[in-house]
Amino acid sequence: MKTEISTDRAAAVELLRKGEIVALPTETVYGLAANALDAMAVAKIFEAKERPRFDPLIVHLPDRDWLKKIVDIPQLDQQLILELADKFWPGPFTIVLPKREIVPDIVTAGLETVAVRISEHPVFAEIIRAFGGPLAAPSANRFGRISPTIAQHVLDELGGRIPLIIDAGPTTHGIESTIVALRQGKIDILRSGPIAVEQLSKFGKIDIVDSGGKISAPGQLPSHYAPKTPLRLIDDSTSISGERIGLLAWNPTNKKQFAAVCQLSPRQDLREAAANLFRYLRELDALDLDLIVAERVPARGLGAAILDRLQRASHDSGTRGRPE
Repeated sequence: MKTEISTDRAAAVELLRKGEIVALPTETVYGLAANALDAMAVAKIFEAKERPRFDPLIVHLPDRDWLKKIVDIPQLDQQLILELADKFWPGPFTIVLPKREIVPDIVTAGLETVAVRISEHPVFAEIIRAFGGPLAAPSANRFGRISPTIAQHVLDELGGRIPLIIDAGPTTHGIESTIVALRQGKIDILRSGPIAVEQLSKFGKIDIVDSGGKISAPGQLPSHYAPKTPLRLIDDSTSISGERIGLLAWNPTNKKQFAAVCQLSPRQDLREAAANLFRYLRELDALDLDLIVAERVPARGLGAAILDRLQRASHDSGTRGRPE
């Protein structure tokens, strides 16, 4: 299969209507989209990504009117759900809710819940509205690998596996959406993202959930977002050096210590760091290094989401080695 990079939004809509998969830009990362109500189309996502069927997908809605068509809103949490939707939709915010029968089991990995959100990216929004229905759209990369933030990243990962990539330049946030579940007025954060704890705490009590290996939402696997090169998370790079070591830096550093250095944000701005995270991991991964070390960023605000991705990227990296 030949993979085309294009800006032809009408072509994307036509392919989606035919049950094909298309890579689309969102405000978080590039997503691999298919008709969420067509089990055969969704199966193509799992095949292209080599994604295990036990890992559920996020369903993107064209607008708020679709929410009640896709989910049963629990009466007890209805007010809170609507308040959060009013505040954070469209945007990088996903809510896990009880699904309706209309949602195929393959989308939810057999769970009785489905993760839903509304993207604020103008190109994605235009395409999904023209399509006229919900789209399942996980990140457009092979399973467990670094998420794509530009069209070329998608081509590097999925070239020859999908027909079309819609190019709209770099994504804004650079990391995947925040995912929450609501339980009797409490907000459980299942995956950290651009909508931070500090923003959500205004709406209710917050609990950051450790899945303990039990998958209830996308992006909860302990090892994820990983480069081929082993990655280690560190506090400070001053005592580390090596000819075959690359540094993903948060603090100012002596670049001569390392084979390569990518500075997440010279201004130490967490938004800039999040936007650069996956791109810089890809750049370091392409250099055939022995090791990448990544400095911890502050855990406040968006930093919690960056640390979450780095911890998952480094999970078991010491024993993983370089995959074939």
